Amino acid sequence: MEAVVAAKPVITVAALCGSLRKGSFNRGLLRSAIQICNESINGIKIEYIEIAPLPMLNTDLEINGTFPPVVEAFRQKIREVDSVLFASPEYNYSDSSQVLVTVLMDMVTTDNFEEEEIVALNKGLTLHGICFIAFLFLAIVLAPLKNAIDWASRPPNVWADKAAAIVSAGGGFGGGRSQYHLRQIGVYIDLHFINKPEFFLNAFQAPSKFDSDGNLIDMATKERLKEVLLSLQAFTLRLQSKC
Repeated sequence: MEAVVAAKPVITVAALCGSLRKGSFNRGLLRSAIQICNESINGIKIEYIEIAPLPMLNTDLEINGTFPPVVEAFRQKIREVDSVLFASPEYNYSDSSQVLVTVLMDMVTTDNFEEEEIVALNKGLTLHGICFIAFLFLAIVLAPLKNAIDWASRPPNVWADKAAAIVSAGGGFGGGRSQYHLRQIGVYIDLHFINKPEFFLNAFQAPSKFDSDGNLIDMATKERLKEVLLSLQAFTLRLQSKC
């Protein structure tokens, strides 16, 4: 009698992008991840979930324990999947960063910081002050993604005990600094991130990584992305004790 081999369970993944731009490189990473799974990874299915329609978090919108329909639909999507794939762009160095720095400088008049940190910030160009400001505004998860995370974390928290992975693309460090802030958020909402491999992509280094429409075209990068997906799949199975 032939042995019956149990079919490998299909892992479902919600793909979320912190950028709302149509041509975003980070959206391109998620499109490529979906294609890779469809073509070369058995047992994993990714669905892209749009977060743009979500209203800004406002608990006044919660009425008798219910959420606005668009929020409830999003929460249900997250509730149903096994794991989550985030594409997290880093806060850019645009004029809006000046607003953030101004806010941070205003905050030194409050009791939010230790005395030595307040002194360092008020001196302006001290090394301590510069590093403290840089840490705060470079490690920021963009508002659309943080808003989605917050809505889904409202009781009952639908992120809890799910596996997750992060990919990012951009200039410089490739969006890597925002990933560590996202990992910190995950600790509180019981979201479990894979540790390796990490995926940071400098989208502007030769050879070209994306085409004019933001689609990933670099084969070496696709292989790196595939390794992330395989790791997420394996970690999800271990977390769920299905393997």
